[in-house]
Amino acid sequence: MDVAQILCFCILMLLASIHVVSAVSWEEWWTYDGISGPAFWGLINPEWSLCNKGRRQSPVNLEPQRLLFDPNLRQLHIDKHRISGLIANTGHSVIFTAGNDTVANYDGMQTPVNITGGPFSYRYRFHEIHIHYGLHDQFGSEHSVDGYTFPAEIQIFGYNSQLYNNFSDALNRAQGIVGVSILLQLGDLSNAELRMLTDQLERIRYGGDEAFVKRLSIRGLLPDTDHYMTYDGSTTAPACHETVTWVVLNKPIYITKQQLYALRRLMQGSPDHPKAPLGNNYRPPQPLLHRPIRTNIDFKTPKINGKSACPTMYREVYYKATSWKQH
Repeated sequence: MDVAQILCFCILMLLASIHVVSAVSWEEWWTYDGISGPAFWGLINPEWSLCNKGRRQSPVNLEPQRLLFDPNLRQLHIDKHRISGLIANTGHSVIFTAGNDTVANYDGMQTPVNITGGPFSYRYRFHEIHIHYGLHDQFGSEHSVDGYTFPAEIQIFGYNSQLYNNFSDALNRAQGIVGVSILLQLGDLSNAELRMLTDQLERIRYGGDEAFVKRLSIRGLLPDTDHYMTYDGSTTAPACHETVTWVVLNKPIYITKQQLYALRRLMQGSPDHPKAPLGNNYRPPQPLLHRPIRTNIDFKTPKINGKSACPTMYREVYYKATSWKQH
C-alpha cells in the first residue's frame, strides 16, 4: 500500500473501534464514495477481502470485440406468473424482495418464480431486485457496453434452489447465484412493471422505509430480446462473493425523466438525518482479466436479399487470436 492507502487504512481502523463501541454493523457503514467507498471495501472488513483481491469481480465493461459466440447457450426463461413482496430503501440501494412462506405477503402462499435456461445448469429461484442509478443521466449503471454507461440498471437475483436452501446459503457457494442485468435507457414511455416499482418511491423516501408491491411480473421487466452476454463474476456490493453467473441482456428497457427524478429524491438516512442522496449507488467497472464473455448472438448470420436470416448454429466455437509479427 502507498502512504495514502496506509493513512486511509488507519482512519478506517479508528472508525472501526468507534463502531464496535456503538454496535453499528459493517453492513450499515460501507458507502459508494470516500474512504468507505468501493476502493476500500476490502480494507474495511477482512471478510470482504475479495472486493480488492478477487479475480472475478463485477461489474465489467462489455467489449463487443471480445465477445465469444457459444452455440450451446439456450434461451433465458423466467416464470411468467406474478409475485408480491416488499420494496425498500436500504440506505444503499432500492431493493424489491419476494415475499415467501415465512414472510407475511398479504397474498397468502405464492408460487416461487424460477429462472432457468440461458447458461444455467440448475434451476434458480428469484429472490430480489436491485436498482442502481446515477444523479445525472450520463452514468448510473454498473455494467457498461463499450465504455458507454446508462442512467440506471436493474439487477434480478436468484439462488440455486436445487443445491442450496436459501439465498444466504448460496451466496458463498459454487454455482450459487444468478444475476440478470437489465440496462435502462431514458425514454418517453416506461416499462409497465418498472412503473409498479417506481410508483412506490414516494413511500420509501428515507433509509429504512419499505412498501408493499402486489403482483409484480419479473418476466415483464425483460426487454424484447432473446440475446444476451454472460460471464462469471461477483456480487457488486460487500462481500463481493465470486459466485454469480451474470446474464446481461442485449437490449435496454426504458425509464422516464419523471421516474429518474423520483429515484433521485431518495435519501440514504432518516427524515431527521437524511445524509446524502441515495443515487450514484454503483460500483465502478472491475478488471475482466482472463475471463471470457460468451454470447448467443451469432455475428456470422447470413443475409438473404440484404436481410438477416435466422442465425446459424455452429458446431464449434472459434477463438480469434492476434497473430505475431516479426520486426
